[in-house]
Amino acid sequence: METYQQMDLFHDNDDPLTETIQDDPRLPVTVTWNLWHGCKKVSPGCANCYMFRRDEEYGKDPTNVHKTSSFSLPVRKYRSGPYKGLNRIPAGSLFYTCFTSDFFIEEADDWRPEAWDMIRRRLDCSFFMITKRPERILQCLPADWGKGWDHVHISCTCEDQTRADRRLPVFLKLPIRHKSITHEPMLEAIDIRKYLAEYGNSMNENGSRILESVSCGGESGPKARICDYGWVLNTHIQCVEYGVPFHFHQTGARLRRSVPDGHGGHIQKIYEIPREYQHTQAEKAGLDYGGGIEIPACLSADSPSVCKEPEEEGSN
Repeated sequence: METYQQMDLFHDNDDPLTETIQDDPRLPVTVTWNLWHGCKKVSPGCANCYMFRRDEEYGKDPTNVHKTSSFSLPVRKYRSGPYKGLNRIPAGSLFYTCFTSDFFIEEADDWRPEAWDMIRRRLDCSFFMITKRPERILQCLPADWGKGWDHVHISCTCEDQTRADRRLPVFLKLPIRHKSITHEPMLEAIDIRKYLAEYGNSMNENGSRILESVSCGGESGPKARICDYGWVLNTHIQCVEYGVPFHFHQTGARLRRSVPDGHGGHIQKIYEIPREYQHTQAEKAGLDYGGGIEIPACLSADSPSVCKEPEEEGSN
């Protein structure tokens, strides 16, 4: 994804946003923007959702979809001090968007136009979102979306073969500049070769890949289901075969792997991995593959997970 410094976004020197970019001395940051909270479970991957677990622990209804106090975060400005008039989130920053809900959930239809407007106003930043509802994307796009906004990356998560075959044919045809596939929580071996064959080396009009990357990750939490290393390795092999970048995001809390039994054979061993080591252990596996290009920053080891608990968001 091009950064704002590389893109010819502005032509009017009097544009106040242009002045903000030029005068802002701060470095970019990475933030989680949970603009609404609450969700409805739609498939097996939702079974152990951290948001449901956390809300229920506090006696809250996790299916109550509501705007949060962070709703206007991208366009909030400093009212005083050395950065008066500047956006609180500096130019070049990355927003992980809607990680305690789904950006395309039906209950948020009334708020989404305002959300798109804020995203439109922050052309100097990037926005990354993950969805299990690709069938709703087209009807939820803004009128001026065209073939996609260059600062928005959307990933479709498919936890098993059924969901992959149901969601990917819809998702991969959508007009999105930056799209990726996420298998998280990965619940079984998933064959996506036919999608990689069709879209893996296809290009958008701007020269970017239609499918930028594939990411795998296991499930976290006390009831985490097993992620088999063989499933992850197989997806890595598929991506290498078709030249599509691959990222092993996290092991999850329970990783199964075939290991030598000391007698010439192998046994299946399950590793219980603490939360703080799940990203680093995945990185040590050495499965990340660039396919000749850099893996998008939004899919780095530091990125939030669809199974990871982001910081608490207040509600209004």
